[in-house]
Amino acid sequence: MANARSATVRSVLEPLDIIVMLVVGIVAGSLGGMLGIGGSVIMIPAMAIIFMDRSWHSQHLYQAAAMIVNLVVAVPAAVKHHRMGNIRGDLFRLMLPVTLVAMVCGVLVSNAFSTPQLKRLFALFLAYVVVDTLLSVARRRPDHPADRAVVTPARAGIIGSAMGFLGGLLGIGGGAIAVPLAYKLCRVPFRQAIGASVAVMGITSAVGATIKVATLPQHDAQPGHAIVLALLLAPTAVLGGYLGAGLTGKLPINWIKLVFAVVLGLSGLRMAGVF
Repeated sequence: MANARSATVRSVLEPLDIIVMLVVGIVAGSLGGMLGIGGSVIMIPAMAIIFMDRSWHSQHLYQAAAMIVNLVVAVPAAVKHHRMGNIRGDLFRLMLPVTLVAMVCGVLVSNAFSTPQLKRLFALFLAYVVVDTLLSVARRRPDHPADRAVVTPARAGIIGSAMGFLGGLLGIGGGAIAVPLAYKLCRVPFRQAIGASVAVMGITSAVGATIKVATLPQHDAQPGHAIVLALLLAPTAVLGGYLGAGLTGKLPINWIKLVFAVVLGLSGLRMAGVF
């Protein structure tokens, strides 16, 4: 039955849908690897807009697909950041167990919301990300020196809790929350905040995706559909994640953030039904 339902999704996809999804994958993967955000903040609104009029349209479905892709994006990006020395071990070890527990809770709580409710929550989250991104560009603060970092269990726990719960609730990797929090609370350099976030996502995304996909039937969505959508995004997203991680620090980060904020702002408005 799952295979038949997966075939239904493939049969309603137009060639242009596949091309657009491949483009979405490389854009989301590149930004995810470069900024440590996992890519879901691009993938989920993109799918919600592309497939808005399809009979199988479901925010739960898109979140499940994005969580699968988060895993395949985060792992190669984490390897790249490790080779570049961007993963701070103490922050990673303290964040990981808290993020895992919080992500499971977030996924379970997300199942209590309908698709329209989740879309509104996600639009609000995008608004937060846009504002935070624009503020980070406007402040132009110097980066923190690595030897002045303040990494404690309490601070890492706050970061992991927020990253995991919101990641599970909204189907995102959680990097959009974890990176600015790690930078502000633990005062780690920006690239180390990205590296720790991506490394944690490489493990927690597997758990979150498994639970989200398994619970799709209660929302009249099929696990096979999520897998098909993820397979469309994954190839270029993996490539983009690896390339994006390598570009961290090589491109003008403020210009990237501005483009990122504009794209997310428009996506959020579209998901909220403004246009």
